[in-house]
Amino acid sequence: MNDQEVSFIYVWDAYCGWCYGFSNSIRTLHEIHPEIPLTLVSGGLFVGDRSLPIKDYPHISEANQRISQLTGVEFGERYEELLANGTFLLDSEAAAIGFSALRSIAPERVLYLASSMQKSFYQEGKSLSDEETYREIAMAHHLDPDAVIERLKEKETINDAYADFAKVQQLNVNGYPTLLLKKGDEYFSLGGGAMTAEKLEGRLKEILEKIDQ
Repeated sequence: MNDQEVSFIYVWDAYCGWCYGFSNSIRTLHEIHPEIPLTLVSGGLFVGDRSLPIKDYPHISEANQRISQLTGVEFGERYEELLANGTFLLDSEAAAIGFSALRSIAPERVLYLASSMQKSFYQEGKSLSDEETYREIAMAHHLDPDAVIERLKEKETINDAYADFAKVQQLNVNGYPTLLLKKGDEYFSLGGGAMTAEKLEGRLKEILEKIDQ
C-alpha cells in the first residue's frame, strides 16, 4: 500500500485536559510515522452557551488528577491558581482562532504549536484569548509575532476556525481527543484518551492490515 493514501486527522481542543494528556502519545506516533500526513482540527469544546467560567465545570479538578495519573502530564502552579480562583472563562472559539492563526503561518509545525498552546494554559496559566500568549508562542517557534497577531484579526482566520468546528460535526466526533485514520472516503478511529503511543501503533497496524486485504 502507498502510505500517501492514508492520513491522520486529530480532533482536539486547546482547553481539553484529556487532549493535554494525549499530547505525548500523538507526538510520538507522528514522529514514528512522518510519512503519514497529519491534520489537526479544533473541536470547539467550550463555545456558545458552553463558554463559561471554569468554576462552572466542577469535575475538571478530579479529571485532572486522573489525567496526570494515567498519562504523566503535570499541571502547573499558575494553572492550579486559575482553577482555584474559578473566574477564568473557557473560550474555545478564541483558542481555535489563535490556533488557526499559528497554523496559517507554519502549517508543517501544527502539532508543536498546539503543544505550546497547551503548555501556555496548563503549565503557565495563560489565557488563549490573549494576544500576548500567541506573541510568546510565535517567538518560541521563531515565527514573526506581528504576522501571527495580524492573522488573529483577519476574517479568513476566524472563518477557518469555524470551518474546523463544522468539519468535526461532519465527522460526527463528539469526544476529544479523537485520532482518526482517513483512507479515501473512509474514516477509522485510532482512539484517544489515555492511549499510549504503543497502543496507537498497534491499532494503526491492525487497521492498515484490514484495509489492505
